[in-house]
Amino acid sequence: MMTTLRRAVPAPAPALALAAPAALAALICAGCGGSTSPAPSTSPAAVPVLGRPAGDFAHGAGFGQIRPARIFNGGDPTGLLTHVVWKSWGGSRAVGTGETDYVGPGQSVAAGTQERATVEAFRLGTCHGKLMYRAVEWYFPQHGQAFSPSHYENICTGSYVPNP
Repeated sequence: MMTTLRRAVPAPAPALALAAPAALAALICAGCGGSTSPAPSTSPAAVPVLGRPAGDFAHGAGFGQIRPARIFNGGDPTGLLTHVVWKSWGGSRAVGTGETDYVGPGQSVAAGTQERATVEAFRLGTCHGKLMYRAVEWYFPQHGQAFSPSHYENICTGSYVPNP
């Protein structure tokens, strides 16, 4: 008499056993490189950058970055803002604070002192196909200064508005 040896065959996993045939085919063919439809996009909304290194600011710092901690327009010490902490980012205006040289009326740049300044990035839009803040300005509220949308660095073109 001959004895037949039987092996236990595991049952399919419940999730796969209940899956629809199309879903199983998609799982099986996931790495095939066939012509299946691409998965729906799950990429997050575009986050703007702070301008771009261009024109007068081509050798600056912080441009082309998201929430830069340091911004430098490439000029004298009054054009360097450090230790920047952004309170907002991604809306029509981004607002933060940092430290830079304050030069009072009638003072030379050499007489400037490090003080806290408010920085605002604005004119949100596209420049060369990239979402960015196209303007930035910093000022000293403690010295009576305020945000002015008519005086800024155009960080899309790399120029000052109005021109000095």
